[in-house]
Amino acid sequence: MIGKQHHESGAHFAFTDRWGGVSAAPYEQLNLGGAVGDDPQAVRTNRARAAAELGLDPAAVVWMNQVHGRDVAVVDGPWRDEDVPAVDAVVTDRRGLALAVLTADCTPVLLADPVAGVAGAAHAGRPGLVAGVVPAVVEAMVRQGAEPARIVAYTGPAICGRCYEVPEAMRDDVAAVVPEARATTGWGTPAVDVTAGVRAQLAAAGVPLREDSHICTRESADHFSYRRDRTTGRLASYVWLGASPGPGLGEAES
Repeated sequence: MIGKQHHESGAHFAFTDRWGGVSAAPYEQLNLGGAVGDDPQAVRTNRARAAAELGLDPAAVVWMNQVHGRDVAVVDGPWRDEDVPAVDAVVTDRRGLALAVLTADCTPVLLADPVAGVAGAAHAGRPGLVAGVVPAVVEAMVRQGAEPARIVAYTGPAICGRCYEVPEAMRDDVAAVVPEARATTGWGTPAVDVTAGVRAQLAAAGVPLREDSHICTRESADHFSYRRDRTTGRLASYVWLGASPGPGLGEAES
C-alpha cells in the first residue's frame, strides 16, 4: 500500500499506490483525495489507514486545497476542514508533523532540511511549474532557517514526458519559462516533462540532493492517472521529520 523512503538524515518520505483502501470503482481502492467525487467516509478511512501504515497520527497530517498556483503556507498544525486554504505548497518547522500532496499525474515535491528541522511539500503540475511553486517553497523553507545545500528532495510518481502530450504552443509556453521541461511523446508529438522541470528548478535553487521516482502514473496500473482514466482517485506523498536530526548532523553544523 505504501512505498516508504527513510533518508538516513532523519527525514521521512512516503508515496502511496492505489491499493489497500476501501473506495469503490472508479476510485478503487486507496483514494486519498477528498474532492474527486468519492464517498467522504471512504476517504477518511483511507487516510486513517495510510497514516497508520506510516506510524502517523491522522490528526497530524496537513492536507492542502490545491489550485495549481504558487502560494505557500507556513504551518504548525493541520487546519480544520473548513479552513483549508487554497495553496500548492506547505512548509513547517514542527517535527513529526506530516505534509501531504495529492496527485494523479502532477509531480509531488517533498523537501527536508533535517538540521534546521524544516520540511516542505509542493504540488507541481504544469501550471504550478510555470508559476514557480518549486522556487517558492524553497524560498519559504529558507525563511524558516533551511539552507538549500542541506535540503534533501524527492519527487514522487508522476506522468512522464513520454506520455504528457500537449499542443505545441503549450509546450513552447512552458519551455519559455522552464526549458528543461520541453519533451516529445513516445509517438513523436509535443509533450511536457514536469518532473524534469522540477529537477531543473531545484538545481537552480541550490538543492543538490534529489531523487526522482521512475514510476509514470499513466503507464502504471498501480497508480491513479487523470490523463488515463479521467474520473479516478488521488495518490498521496508525505514528508515529515523525526524527533531529532540523524547521527552526526548536529556535530557537522557546530
